[in-house]
Amino acid sequence: MRGRESTWSTGDLGDGTYRNPVLAADWSDPDVVRVGEDYYLTASSFGRAPGLPILHSRDLVNWRLVGHALERLPPEASYASPRHDGGVWAPSLRHHDGRFWIFWGDPDHGIWQINSPSVRGEWSTPHLVKAGRGLIDPCPLWDEETGEAYLVHAWAKSRSGVNNRLTGHRMSADGTELLDDGRTIVDADRIPGWFTLEGPKAYRHDGWFWILAPAGGVATGWQGAFRSRGFFGPYEERVVLEQGGSDVNGPHQGGWVRTGPGEDWFLHFQQRGAYGRVVHLQPMRWDDDGWPVLGDEGAPVTVHPKPALPRQPPSAPATDDDFPGGRFGRQWQWTANPREGWTTQHSADGLRLSCGRAEDADDLRALPHVLTQRLPADPSAVEVELRLDSEEPGARAGLAVLGDAYSWIGLERGTDGAVRLVHRFAPVSADRERDAAPPRPAPEGRARLRIEIGAGARCRFSYATSDPADTADGFTPSGQVFAATPWRWVGALLGLFAAAPTGTGPAGTAVFTTFRITPSEIPPREESRR
Repeated sequence: MRGRESTWSTGDLGDGTYRNPVLAADWSDPDVVRVGEDYYLTASSFGRAPGLPILHSRDLVNWRLVGHALERLPPEASYASPRHDGGVWAPSLRHHDGRFWIFWGDPDHGIWQINSPSVRGEWSTPHLVKAGRGLIDPCPLWDEETGEAYLVHAWAKSRSGVNNRLTGHRMSADGTELLDDGRTIVDADRIPGWFTLEGPKAYRHDGWFWILAPAGGVATGWQGAFRSRGFFGPYEERVVLEQGGSDVNGPHQGGWVRTGPGEDWFLHFQQRGAYGRVVHLQPMRWDDDGWPVLGDEGAPVTVHPKPALPRQPPSAPATDDDFPGGRFGRQWQWTANPREGWTTQHSADGLRLSCGRAEDADDLRALPHVLTQRLPADPSAVEVELRLDSEEPGARAGLAVLGDAYSWIGLERGTDGAVRLVHRFAPVSADRERDAAPPRPAPEGRARLRIEIGAGARCRFSYATSDPADTADGFTPSGQVFAATPWRWVGALLGLFAAAPTGTGPAGTAVFTTFRITPSEIPPREESRR
């Protein structure tokens, strides 16, 4: 089994309704497009590779991860080491002239574009459309009525010194260059109470140019709609989605899609701390004045009838993996651009990771060769089996919960040649690890590792070895409960790693098998109702 789909974490309730979030993990800054009867979604992937995930659905509720559009982050040298707050920010996904197009902003380099005739096929080489710092959240618009093409983007104050404004450009029809220097088309400093305007998505509807854009910050903000008779303005604005009396904080930043039967829907995120930005689906209609109305009269819905589309089997992005032949499923991403030799293919099941030598082997946040996937937002248990095949003193491998702070449990080869079960953590302010529990014997260099993820992303670590001193009938708890933390803009991640101190020559490998994520005894979504 490789990349088995999850069904327990879907938002489909099986009775013609769905519960939000429909994607209960960190699929940040989603955008969506319909092509025929198929719906495709992409999301921010920041500094992880491969980037630009592509998800597919037939009903906007049940989603599958079908691939990534970006194998390596450009420019490659900039992402040889982890950069969790860089890379792919808020991409826009469009279908035009028989091709799929994705534009994204890298806050340190500029606006990039790739395209492909097939969403599952080979994508073009990344093309830098506009170079510069602080250029983020771009969205193209091809005006089918006039043949003109445009692009709108926002600004990152951390790089440019400005934000809360949207800049518009004329663009070449082939999406390769901008035809002017751009001008501010929405200055939210002039709108009372608005701040941090970003994430624009541009559309044409009912004779208007529309920009759907969030403001107010990821944890506290709202969704705005802007309309004008001309792309360059002037625009009038309205708040069309905000928390109201719901428990969905800061509902905003996403994309509008119209189904084949003519229904309108809006996919957006909710910031949930260590879980990252989970994705909600809101019904959408147009009022008598021609403005969009999202959710329940502008407030997020929790349970709602599904879109009027053919019934689909429950599905959610894959989590489990047996790593057949040493290959890993689509759900996994490296923390930097990968290099040859990090994994080894072979004839059996199991992920064979090389123990990469690094000066920062005792700080997982600095390692590029950590294989990660998203932390599930539903209460769950994560398990994997590990064998350390390294004779190198100091070689280590394990299962981690990664963020600004992190904790991991796994195996380490001591200077005396023995392999021990170790459990370590690193607080936010520390650049070195500390023991979370005393080391214990790990006969045969093997262990089964487990993390139980409960309410508030609180993680309980445990293990099973063949040591007679360990719990005979299951897992032995280890250390204190660890409260997972996000990175900047990024939710916490589950990680598999193998590392060794600096030196010369190969340092051996670690083999991971039977990776599983299963629901805990706490009912799914229970914590979101507390």
